[in-house]
Parts: sequence; C-alpha cells; structure tokens
Amino acid sequence: MANRTWVSKFILVGFSGLADLQLLLFVLFALLYAVTLVGNALIVTVVGADRRLHTPMYFFLGALSISETCYTFAILLPMLGGLVGASRTMSRAGCAVQMYVFIGLACNNCFLLAGMGYDRYLAICHPLRYPVLMSRLVCAWLVAMALLSGLLISMGQTLFIFSLPFCGPNTIHHFFCDLLPVIRLSCTDTSLHEAVTFALSLLVIALPFGLIVLSYLYILGTILRIPSVAGWRKAFSTCASHLTVVVLHFGCASAMYLRPAMDDDSERDQLIAVSYTVVTPLLNPVVYTLRNREVQMALRRVLGRNVGP
Repeated sequence: MANRTWVSKFILVGFSGLADLQLLLFVLFALLYAVTLVGNALIVTVVGADRRLHTPMYFFLGALSISETCYTFAILLPMLGGLVGASRTMSRAGCAVQMYVFIGLACNNCFLLAGMGYDRYLAICHPLRYPVLMSRLVCAWLVAMALLSGLLISMGQTLFIFSLPFCGPNTIHHFFCDLLPVIRLSCTDTSLHEAVTFALSLLVIALPFGLIVLSYLYILGTILRIPSVAGWRKAFSTCASHLTVVVLHFGCASAMYLRPAMDDDSERDQLIAVSYTVVTPLLNPVVYTLRNREVQMALRRVLGRNVGP
C-alpha cells in the first residue's frame, strides 16, 4: 500500500479515437448546445412573461428547462473544450464536483417529470379540486423537494464513490466523470459500489417512471369515460408533449444504468451518454415548442410585443 501512487488527476479520453473528426464533432455539439440553451431560455422567458402560462404545468416545465440548462452546462462545456485541444485532464475534486452536479440534476429531472405526471393526473381526474390540490405553494414545494432529494442522493453517491482508493490507471474512457467509468478505475474490489449504484439508479429511474405510468393509467380511465371525441383529443393533447419527453428521458437513462454491470463497452456507453446528455435536453424544448399549441401561441405573443411598434 505504501508503494502505491495515489491518483490526483484523471484524463478524460472522450472522442480522442476519432482524431480526424474532432473539429466536426465540436461544431456539431456546439450547435446542439446553442440550440438547447436558446430553446430552454425561450421556454423560461415565455412562461415567465405570459400570464396565460402561469399554471402548474408550465411552472414545472420552466423548472425542468432551468435544470437541463445547468445539466448540459456541467457536461458539455468541458467536452467542447477537449474537442478543440484544451486539456482533457481533470482534478479529482473537479471530477467529483462534475459527478455531483450531473447526478443531482439528473435525479431532479426524473422527479420533476414525475411531478408533471402528477399534475396532469390531478388536472384531468380531479378538475374541480385541481386549483386547491395543485396550488402555487404545492408546486413550489414539489419543485423544491425534487431538487433537494436529487442533491442529497447525489451527495451520498458521490462521497461513496470517491471514498474508493484510486491508485492505478487514471484514464476515464468517457467524455465526462460518469459513475461506472470512474468506479472501475479503483484499485480495490468495487462490487459493492457497483451494486449500490445499480440499486440507486433503479430507485431514481423506476420509482418516478412507475408513478408516471400509474398517473396515466388513471388518466386513461378518466378519458375513456368522456363521451365526446373532441374531449378525448383535448385531454390527450395536454399529455402528448410530457409523454414524449418521458419516453425519451427514461428510455435513455434505463439503457445506460439499468443493465448488467459486466456489460462494459466504452464506445457504446459514450454513444448512449450523448443521447441523454445532448439529445434529450435538446428535444425537451423542441417537443414543447413544436407540439404544444399553448407555448407556440404564447411565443408569438411575447415576440410580437418585443418587435412591435
């Protein structure tokens, strides 16, 4: 033990295997990052500026947009720097901070999506009591609890992972400090840490997703009792955007974290990671601006006010 060299820095390999495509990847990811920032900024601005969107559903959407903006900032900026020749080295403390932010906001996003599903359940299944059951205070409490729960889970998991001894290889075959790639660099048995990581991933992904599925089962039962086709369409239209984002978000997260621990393929893992760190945050504002009529109309009203005489 005394002769071991303790790792104080990590090297993020990222996409270094695609040396000839570094500039192309930088331009592509920079454009996607810019679209994500602009899209989420538009949602937050429109939700804040248009009084017709001052409802619980759009309050959750604004919180999700802010969370995903911070989430992509923590992951994509270092990756973009590495693509244009900046140092791919990250200190142990820096790696821990990035992991803490990533886990905390990823958990927060899962819980926010569950809160949005609960909101749709109350709005459709209990419309008369909806203003009381989903008041501003309740909305604020749910958003605060989602963030606090995510940060507490992240703190425990990050401290647990970085309590491992790192005394051998320091090369992370990934473009950010993800959980399993860091755990596997430890010079001791990591079976317990991998099992705990899987259990927490199962809890954070399966529990909110299960609550969303349960909410939509009740919603479906209520919708089927509506006598008119127009009523069906109106009810489904309020849920379509949320369901699309849920499928994308939980599908990508499950593909990465709810699979056998021995199934290790760094190139495939990076491809899946791109889907939930780049593509999913991008599709959230795209889905809500292209598929949601209320957001489209509010966007026109806000832009019309700003460019009008």
